[in-house]
Amino acid sequence: MKLIEVIANTGSQATISIIAEKYKARDFRLGQKGEDGRQPIRMLVTDEFVQPTLDALQNILGAQSTARIIVFPVDATLPRAKTEQEKEQDVASSTREAMYASVEKNTRLDSNFIFLVILSTVVAAIGLVKNNVAVVIGAMVIAPLLGPNLAFGLGTALGDVHLMQKSLKSLLTGIIIAIALSYLIGLLWPFGLTSPELLARTEVGMDSLALALASGAAAALSLTTGLPSVLVGVMVAVALLPPAAAVGLTLGHSRPDLAMDACLLLAANIVCVNLAAKLVFLVKGIQPRTWAEKAKAKRAMSIYIGVWIVTLVLVTMAIIARSQLSN
Repeated sequence: MKLIEVIANTGSQATISIIAEKYKARDFRLGQKGEDGRQPIRMLVTDEFVQPTLDALQNILGAQSTARIIVFPVDATLPRAKTEQEKEQDVASSTREAMYASVEKNTRLDSNFIFLVILSTVVAAIGLVKNNVAVVIGAMVIAPLLGPNLAFGLGTALGDVHLMQKSLKSLLTGIIIAIALSYLIGLLWPFGLTSPELLARTEVGMDSLALALASGAAAALSLTTGLPSVLVGVMVAVALLPPAAAVGLTLGHSRPDLAMDACLLLAANIVCVNLAAKLVFLVKGIQPRTWAEKAKAKRAMSIYIGVWIVTLVLVTMAIIARSQLSN
C-alpha cells in the first residue's frame, strides 16, 4: 500500500477525485488551498493500483509544470484490513518509477563506483590467491556490478536508450578496472596458481550458466517485487567479479590459457544474467507509460532478447568446444 500525494492546481481536484475512485483508493483527502493556487491531495492506494494510478495522474497533470506527485511507502495501517484479498497479499510490487530510481543511481560512473570496484577487486584477488572463501564473500558483498546489469535490463524494458548507455558504460568500466588491477596484482605478487578458489574460476560448464541465469532472474525479481536485494547482490557478484579478477591474475602470471577460460566464464555469466533479467521484466509486464514508448520498448526488448539468446548459444558452443579440447 502507498500514500500518494498530489500537489496541483485546484481545478484538477475533480479529475483527481475520479481517478481515486476508479482505482479504489482506500482514503481520499483534500488539503488546504495555498496562496499559489495549488492544493495538496492525498490518497491511499493498494499496491496493485499504484502504477495505473500514477500513470493516470501523469497523463492529466503533464501540462502543469508546477504539479508534483509524491509517493510515500506505508509500513502499516491501523486497524488492519480484513478482506480476503489483503490476507493473501504478501509481496508488494515496486512501481516503474521506484525501480528506475533504484537502479539509475547505481549506474553513475563517479568516484564512489570506481573506488568500490577497486576495493572489491583487491579483496577478491586476495581471497582467490589465498584460497579464503570468507574474503571472496567479502568481495561479493561490496562488488558494485549488480546495479549496471539490472539497469541495462530495465533500460531495455522501458526503451530508455540513455539508461542503457549509462549502465553499459559503467559495467564495461568496472570490468576493465577489475581486470587491469588484478593483472597488476598478478604481475607484482609472486604466487603459485594452485588455489582451488582461483582455479575454480577458470572452469566453465553448463552449471555455471544455470547459476548465472538463476542469479539474474532472482535479481530482477527482487527489483520488481520490492524485496531487499542484498542477498541477490551477493549471488550476482559471485557470477561476475571473481571471474574478472581471475582473468587479470592469470594474465599477470603469463597463463593466457587459464585467462581465456576465466574470460569465457565471465562472458557467459554476463550474458546469462542480462538475459534472465530481461525475461523477468518481460514476464512481469514492466513497460513504459505511453503507447509510443511501449511500441519502441517492445521492439528494443525483442531485439535485445534475440541478441542475448544468439550470444548465449555462441558462448555455449565455445564452452563445449573448449571442454572437448581440454579433454
